[in-house]
Amino acid sequence: MNFQVTVLKILVSYPDGFAVMEDLKRDMAILATSGREWADRTKRLASRVPDLDIFSQGLVERSSGGWQITSKGRATLEFMEARPSAPKPMPALSVEQAIATSPAPVPPLRQPADRAKRRRERRERRREARERARANAS
Repeated sequence: MNFQVTVLKILVSYPDGFAVMEDLKRDMAILATSGREWADRTKRLASRVPDLDIFSQGLVERSSGGWQITSKGRATLEFMEARPSAPKPMPALSVEQAIATSPAPVPPLRQPADRAKRRRERRERRREARERARANAS
């Protein structure tokens, strides 16, 4: 989880962008334990501004027991959250060109007979394991 991005996201969610330290700590704890998605999201956002430093860059100000996001901080967060521009459309290819530039052919799917055989083998292994466990238990 990227601490600085998380601070910006928390502060922008408060009225006037100001939160006292207790609220910041509580929200940080919630987000830190919310799962892998939040950590991945903050890493992705932080990658858009690699030299991010919320205090030295004036994105967040410390004031009277809390922190407040500045207009520059809001603009930076909007930049980080902006979706990249749409990729340029590729020119249309003829069928021959598409075949010539396509990657290696995809191997054929396994046939149902193969699946049934694997299923039988798996059942057989399980049955043998149960029999061994019974023999060892007695």
